[in-house]
Amino acid sequence: MEILNNLALGVSVAFTIENLMYCALGVTIGMLIGVIPGVGHLAAISMLLPLTYYVPATTALVMLAGIYYGAQYGGSTAAILLNLPGTPSSSVVCLDGYPMTKQGRAGVALFMTTIASFVGSFITVIVLAAFAPPLADFAIAFNSADYFAMMLLGLVAAAILVQGNPAKGLAAVVFGLLLGIVGTDVSTGIQRYTFGLTFLYDGLNIVAIAMGIFGVTEVVANVGKVIQVKSDQKITFRSLLPTRRDLKESFFPILRGTGIGTGIGVLPGTGTSIGSFIAYAVEKKVSRHPEKFGKGAIEGITAPESANNAAAQSAFIPTLTLGIPGDAVMALMLGALLIHGITPGPSVISDNPDLFWGLVISFLIGNVMLLILNIPMVGLWVRLLKIPYPILYPSIILFIVIGVYSINYSDMDIMLVALFGVIGCVFLLLGFEPAPLLLGFILGPMMEENFRRAMLLSRGDLMVFLDRPVSATFFAMIAALIVWSIYSAIRKKRVAVAKEF
Repeated sequence: MEILNNLALGVSVAFTIENLMYCALGVTIGMLIGVIPGVGHLAAISMLLPLTYYVPATTALVMLAGIYYGAQYGGSTAAILLNLPGTPSSSVVCLDGYPMTKQGRAGVALFMTTIASFVGSFITVIVLAAFAPPLADFAIAFNSADYFAMMLLGLVAAAILVQGNPAKGLAAVVFGLLLGIVGTDVSTGIQRYTFGLTFLYDGLNIVAIAMGIFGVTEVVANVGKVIQVKSDQKITFRSLLPTRRDLKESFFPILRGTGIGTGIGVLPGTGTSIGSFIAYAVEKKVSRHPEKFGKGAIEGITAPESANNAAAQSAFIPTLTLGIPGDAVMALMLGALLIHGITPGPSVISDNPDLFWGLVISFLIGNVMLLILNIPMVGLWVRLLKIPYPILYPSIILFIVIGVYSINYSDMDIMLVALFGVIGCVFLLLGFEPAPLLLGFILGPMMEENFRRAMLLSRGDLMVFLDRPVSATFFAMIAALIVWSIYSAIRKKRVAVAKEF
């Protein structure tokens, strides 16, 4: 009965004119960003963060979340039609989506990915509504030592599970932690790393950091790229209709992909791409005809697409219930909460039930909107790919500058965007992932606060982190992750040496 009351509260919040309008805006922008390769939802969310200052917290999260899962829908459109993944998680869809296009089955591929995306999202939203509140109730019993250990686990996982060198991921996390302590110490009032600059007394602006390392860096990384758009295949209503065999062969892959994506999305530091690739690998493994994968197998697009969208939705579970962002997008969501003075953690659901349940219902509304937007407007999305990059990217830079300046009307914020744009480019050249930096910046102040509180309560005894079963379990998981990372690095090196001989 209680969950029905909560859902009724969510309906009353989500179906307001303002929230419906911003939900539609978010999913439409997300679709657009997902279709156009090279822009990315991180850059789009960073650019629109300034809007969160002028709307309620629920409305802000509804819009930002819509951009996130809307981009997951749009990313598969360019992947199928042009072999150009709009988002990294859509890369695996190219393997079988583009061969289907060459076989004249682009309409079926687009229709089935839309259905797979909708089913994956819908089931995961139900999981979110069912399991997030009990998880939050359990987490309320955590003390400061438990919170510190949990946040440390999130940062270590985010650093180690990044693509590339885990040591570089850890270095990015540490850099983010250092950026997070810039400003006035709330406990002592001492200025830290401000260098006498008054605009740093309140700390660094999260919007400037996000816009710099994601928005500006994306633009610079794609300068000079030329994408030839050659897709004359017409998508008619008849061409969208799948056969009975297509539906039969997609049923269980969609369910398996949804389960994999939901499980992967809950884990910190994983993201949607890992879920998509694991779902594809699983389908190829369990298939009776693995040789057809890569040649236009319907399971090769429906399983990863359902996993992709399920992971995007389930990532909100640890973010909203524990205050632990799984990736950079979720860190920006936490940043939006902090902008509105809402402290992330288990108390979000109990203290702000309208925000949580309104967001849950908006997920359902947004996915229905995307179902309507995706197929009838395929022609429009494809034509967007023909926008010349010399026009598109300068426009993005202009929006970034206007957006960051509109927050505090400060020239220094624009300078910070430029500075972090340079840092983002350096990260790109050196092979560093920028996402762990943002996670460290968001979680750093909260970790410091909980560490200090734990030390005060234990009178400086570090064993407090191992005496409690919860924090001890988290530290055991941290140790296991580090050992696994070292073992994997040694094994890769041995394989590389063996190949040389």
